[in-house]
Amino acid sequence: MSEGSEASVESLEQVAKRLRRHVVSMIATAGSGHPGGSLSAADIVATLFFRVLRHNREDPGWPDRDRFILSKGHAGPILYAALAEAGYFPVEELSTLRKLDSRLQGHADAGLTPGVEMSSGSLGMGLSFAIGVALAARLDSRAYRTYALLSDGECQEGQTWEAALSAAHFRLDNLLAIVDFNGLQLSGWTRDIMNLEPLVEKWQAFGWHTIDIDGHDIPRILSACSEAEGVKGKPTVIIARTVKGKGVSFMENNVAFHGKAPKKDETERALKELE
Repeated sequence: MSEGSEASVESLEQVAKRLRRHVVSMIATAGSGHPGGSLSAADIVATLFFRVLRHNREDPGWPDRDRFILSKGHAGPILYAALAEAGYFPVEELSTLRKLDSRLQGHADAGLTPGVEMSSGSLGMGLSFAIGVALAARLDSRAYRTYALLSDGECQEGQTWEAALSAAHFRLDNLLAIVDFNGLQLSGWTRDIMNLEPLVEKWQAFGWHTIDIDGHDIPRILSACSEAEGVKGKPTVIIARTVKGKGVSFMENNVAFHGKAPKKDETERALKELE
């Protein structure tokens, strides 16, 4: 996987489904976690880790690897699922999510888990971190690209927009931000809590190349990532329109599953739907 992958769209769709099953199972086993935002990002994460990113499970610290920054840290389960499927650690270890002494804590910890680039928790910090990583690539004359996955809720944070200004100022064309725009946050719809629209125009006004897509359309995710690689002189952001809880009918667009584990019967139903 050190030079990326040529996985087909069909195989990526199957990977995304497996990642969703892992998310449901591990959160149910833990009895806590954030299924909604993990499920909404599954197609994005599957496409990145199994087609777009250059990375090496045998050498997680490979200097020329592309960097994936999970800014929406509460969605740690989808990152853990991808890393396990990619071979960074055994799939069986996913069942240790949130347990004492586990490498898989509620929010990703770069000091514990192979393949994790940033310890995340408080929202709004990931884009700033990604800018530092992208600048380091320039200073070190390395060709790796940096990918940052943000939530829509954290686009209500001032630090996100300070970072957006900075990335455009430094013309970081080796940086791609992806906003998982599922429309829901902890306590309701983003449009009701702090409306983000027109989000595309906001990023454009901050000097970014913007791409607006269906975040569950894998061919479109691939083409957007390819388009971003060709942009010179400015950073790129993908506004990925997604569905919170995607793939599990009773979790879709259901704010209750922002941060709630499914019960036993719900878990069985969810896994049945994801077969």
